[in-house]
Amino acid sequence: MQNPVENYWNIRLNELKKTLEGNNFEVFLAKSSSDAKDIVLNTIIPQTAAKSFAWGGSMTYGTTGIADTLCKNSSFTVINPYEPNISPEESQERRRRALLSDLFFTGTNAVTEEGQLVNLDMRGNRVGALVFGPKHVVVLVGRNKVVPDLDDAMERVRNYASPANAMRLDKKTPCVTTGVCQNCKSSDRICNVWTITEKSFPKHRIKIVLINEDLGL
Repeated sequence: MQNPVENYWNIRLNELKKTLEGNNFEVFLAKSSSDAKDIVLNTIIPQTAAKSFAWGGSMTYGTTGIADTLCKNSSFTVINPYEPNISPEESQERRRRALLSDLFFTGTNAVTEEGQLVNLDMRGNRVGALVFGPKHVVVLVGRNKVVPDLDDAMERVRNYASPANAMRLDKKTPCVTTGVCQNCKSSDRICNVWTITEKSFPKHRIKIVLINEDLGL
């Protein structure tokens, strides 16, 4: 058999798609990050008729190149909290404005085979938008984020995603040295707000693109 790893994940992602759809998420399957970009640009955006968009910190979203394309399209209002050289106050204000965007893009720290999205955030703007505010949310998910259940999801977040992200962001937290969560009291701590999204409400407000590649942390 050619491409056994891709075929293996295709089977698993198809099963996960059915489970997530049973939890009222709208789910799309993508063969690659470029395929995910095509789905967003040619299916999701026309479907939602979005005129404004924003995003939370997500390596997976950055990998797709969606932002680069949309930011060049003058028909969209872009709310970018990460624009270089803006003040911390302006960045924070744009995070607040992002909660009223038509379309918000994010990743997820983990997705369980039971159909839950599990996230741990620093400021809460990313998970806040996932929970309420934007008219539509697109969650871009690499296959490496799939775990069996909630316990595995929280283990993945605490002892892999969070330490790795703290390293990526040059934070001065104990996990940068140890590689595992120390439940620290550091002012640089990025682990402050947990969310578990069991279902999408309203139905299909949250749209999940499952990508058959390892993407993000």
